[in-house]
Formats: sequence, structure tokens, C-alpha cells
Amino acid sequence: MAKKKKNQLPSGSIRIQVYDYTDMDGKKHYKSFTAPTRQEAKYLAAQWKAGKATKKPVRITLYEAVGRYIDAKAGVLSPSTIRGYQRMQECRMKDIGRIWLDELNTTDVQIWVSNLSKSLSPKYVRNLYGLLSASVEMFAPDLTLKVSMPEKKRPDLYCPSDDDVKKLLKQVSGTDLEIAILLAAFGPMRRGEICALESSDIRGNKVSVTKSMVMGPDQTYHIKQPKTYGSYREIEYPEFVIKKMAGRKGRIINRSPDAITRAFERAIDKSGLPRFRFHDLRHYAASIMHAIGVPDQYILKRGGWSSDNVMKAVYRNAIDIETVRQNKKINGHFQELTCDIV
Repeated sequence: MAKKKKNQLPSGSIRIQVYDYTDMDGKKHYKSFTAPTRQEAKYLAAQWKAGKATKKPVRITLYEAVGRYIDAKAGVLSPSTIRGYQRMQECRMKDIGRIWLDELNTTDVQIWVSNLSKSLSPKYVRNLYGLLSASVEMFAPDLTLKVSMPEKKRPDLYCPSDDDVKKLLKQVSGTDLEIAILLAAFGPMRRGEICALESSDIRGNKVSVTKSMVMGPDQTYHIKQPKTYGSYREIEYPEFVIKKMAGRKGRIINRSPDAITRAFERAIDKSGLPRFRFHDLRHYAASIMHAIGVPDQYILKRGGWSSDNVMKAVYRNAIDIETVRQNKKINGHFQELTCDIV
């Protein structure tokens, strides 16, 4: 008697299963393919998988549509972006996700947006709606949504001062964190770029930024290319910063982005400084460059910002020190002008 093959049915045909999607209750669904041979069954499965992302389903829920949109974009978006989308879907779209896509209307989405706006930031609500609307556009392109978004709020950013940075560097002197802070505050480089930096990326006083460490959907860190073309750049650092990295081979900072954040928070507490993020060191770098008269296009290039609008909206609002200095100059002039009159 011939030995039964794996996945062979009583009829002799081969059946294989391919993952389709996970519903809002966490149950995984699979698609089955049956053919006389395993090769034919695999071929049918490959055909289906290749066309799944763009084929319009007959009837699916909004939650399933979002999941399939994320799958379709997995090859072109960064792992961290995909992970963020998955978190949005799982945490914020279960209730509205139960609605069949062909029954969804503007009222449903407006109520969902309004409820989210009671407890979430306007920016995050807009990001959630962006994911939802993109999914709807892919799988129900004839559906038009007209939804009012919450008003944008000016970000409340803390911009470290020169004194803050000096005090912090003194606290972490001689450690890996000191190098990370120097690269961020005087670069400015991002956490992921610092963690991916290798000795081979350093030539003389110049550091080439060509990759970043990001966490993927599998909750594991990966070295990937930067998210935007502008993030590829070459930064010339002061000589004393380069000397701090002399003699190191391979990765300059052998830590993950999360590990840098935790170490940074401990250093902030020990130094007695106001709480601010590691990322705020980029605010510091941008504000200082602007304050000393560096043209915007050079700040943009050195920091790797994707657009001039992004840099101006986020970073030039943080120039608190220079604002105080200029206000003193202005008020001092008028005080001197009127000292004999008033």
C-alpha cells in the first residue's frame, strides 16, 4: 500500500492552506487550494496570493479591508509604519470594523472620529482616519466620505538649551550614551540612525547616514534603508565628536533605540533637568542652527527632514532661547530711547 502524502485527501488530490486574514476577534482565516499534485496546488495558491491585495472582495468588513490594505503595502512601507498600522487596526478599529464595507457611510465614520477625538490627540485621529480612508479607497473606490477632522493643535515642544545639553553631557561622560547624545544634538541624527551607524560609515570628520534601525511587525529590530530620500545624507561633525568614536569597530552604539530612550530618561532624572525626549535633541540642533543664521536649506539637508514645511512647523517653533534674547534686545532699545521722556 502506497504511503499517504502530506495534505493528501482520500481522493488522492493535494490540499494546501494559505493564510488569508485575522478577524477582529484574533481568529486566523485560511484559504484552501486543491489540485491533483502539490505543485499545481502551490501554483493556484501563489496566483491567489499575488492577486489578493488588488482583487476587490465580494463582501468584507471594514476591519478586514484595513487588514488587507496593510498586507498590500507591506512590501513598500517601512516595518515601523506597518507595525503602527497594525496597532491602529487592533486598538482603534474593532467597533467600526464590524460594519460591512458596502454598508459603511459618512455618518458611521464621523461618529467614530468624534468619539476618538474626545480622548486622543488631533494628529493621531487624523492618522487613524488616513489609514481608514486609504483602505476604503482601495476596496470601495466609489464610496465618498466627507468627514470633519478635529482642529490641529500647536505641538507643545520643549527645546533643550545649551546649558541643558552641557549638564547632560557631563552626567553621561565616558559612556555610549554620551556619543549618542553628541550625534543627536550636534548632527542631528535620529535614534534609529545612531543605532545603525557603523565604523565604516565614518570617513574623516564626516558621517554617512544610509540606514536606520527600526522595529518590525515581528517585534524585532531590523536594519533598513531610511524612510525618505532626504534622510540619506553626509554630516560633518566637530573633530572632538569624531575622536569620541575612535577605535570602535562595527556598530558604534551597541544598543537598540528603546535602550537609548531608557538610558536617556535615567540620565535626565539624575541630572535634575526638566523631562524631555531624546528626539528633542533634534529640536535643539535645529533651533541653534537657525539662531546662528544657518540658512533653512542647509538645516533641512543636515537634519534629513523630508520637507521644508515639516522642519519649519515642528522645529522653528522651539527656538525659545533666541526669542528671549531678541526680546531683550528689542525692549532694551525702546527703554533707552524713552529713558529721558518717561
